[in-house]
Amino acid sequence: MINNHTLARPYARAAFEFAKSANQVDTWFSMLKAAAYVLEQPAVVLELGKPTLTHAQKAKFLATLLAGYVDDSFSNFLNVLGDNGRLSLLPTLCELFKDYKLEAERIVDVEVETAFALSEEQLHKITNALSKRLDRTVQAKQTVNSALIAGLMIRAGDLVIDSSVRGRLDKLAEAMNS
Repeated sequence: MINNHTLARPYARAAFEFAKSANQVDTWFSMLKAAAYVLEQPAVVLELGKPTLTHAQKAKFLATLLAGYVDDSFSNFLNVLGDNGRLSLLPTLCELFKDYKLEAERIVDVEVETAFALSEEQLHKITNALSKRLDRTVQAKQTVNSALIAGLMIRAGDLVIDSSVRGRLDKLAEAMNS
């Protein structure tokens, strides 16, 4: 079965390329976030779930809700999504668009998971080191997970750096069981 990312990717790429050519990447990202937010509201989900509505009517309903927040080109984009029965992909499409935007801006979102809260200075040092290693601007988000015992785990896309005591213990246990 095809997943949402596979279905949303061509639409996200097309939206990003259009927005980039029109020099409106930030504007389109804001409109996508608004559309994704509205689409996730229970009343909207209920209305769009009615089997009597056609795809075009669903797109028009969504465009009406977003009036004042979106421009004509975005309304046309909603119509294309509606005509193809893909309005439900808007949240995933927004995520993918954000990834394209960050890649174009050479920015990477990084999750720094620690056993204890880091000071601003410690987080800044980690961010600077990662910026040099990844050759990108790093936007770090810190989360505290006491299960790590000590140390930290860094996730940046596909890159995972695990220097936690929990990770080391898991590796040791795996080696002993092999």
